[in-house]
Amino acid sequence: SVAALSTMIIAGLVSAGVSWPVAVLAALAAGMAVGALNGLLVAGLGLPALVTTIATGGLAGSVAAAIGKGTSIPMATTGFMGPVVNANLGLVPVIALAVAALYAAAWFLQDRTTFGHYIYAMEQNRRAVVEAGVRAGRILFLLYVLSGTLSAAAGALLAANLSSGQPYIGTSYFIDGLTAVLLGGMALKMGKPNMVGTLVGVLLLAVLLSGAALLGWTDSQRQIVRAALLISGVALVVWTRRKTRARL
Repeated sequence: SVAALSTMIIAGLVSAGVSWPVAVLAALAAGMAVGALNGLLVAGLGLPALVTTIATGGLAGSVAAAIGKGTSIPMATTGFMGPVVNANLGLVPVIALAVAALYAAAWFLQDRTTFGHYIYAMEQNRRAVVEAGVRAGRILFLLYVLSGTLSAAAGALLAANLSSGQPYIGTSYFIDGLTAVLLGGMALKMGKPNMVGTLVGVLLLAVLLSGAALLGWTDSQRQIVRAALLISGVALVVWTRRKTRARL
């Protein structure tokens, strides 16, 4: 939903005569604002994370739809983002290299820094982290802001790729993202989401869905595959956590 909001903000501003750099900055600011709102509600007020993010996602999606009055907004130019999205370095798209660099940076942050170790520790036992003197609320707030910003950046790339703002483009991304993360917990660190595992989950999901499309499967059949993978991932994570708690 934040990505969809980002595409609509960029398309609305560009169609009104605003330059692409300013429009992209405005979209990133909107993503940061949504992330900050999530962080304030979850980390600051202690509201349930899943319900809160679904609610704010619905808010972002509603604003995206309101910008274009429920329709897409075409753009006559893609500005400086167009060459970036369409550029190739030999046979490799530049955007693929950018994604690889982003994954590498995220892996280093999560697995090789104290900040990343705090993230793992918070997932296991947040109370213990707080009692150790770590400001868990601040870390969680920063993670939400980072998530909102990256979602808006993805929206900027989508806007340049599609040459338009699409208010409903992110409808399947939530389930796909959740499925990829949970599949990542199955692939490597058993029951524990991690960056390398998430990459494996993304590639596995993309290959399965693309292969199903090539085989002529209908959209409803591909949705069944998504649902089965999601249920498998959730079941494995829950089973692993119960087993870990039983050992403790």
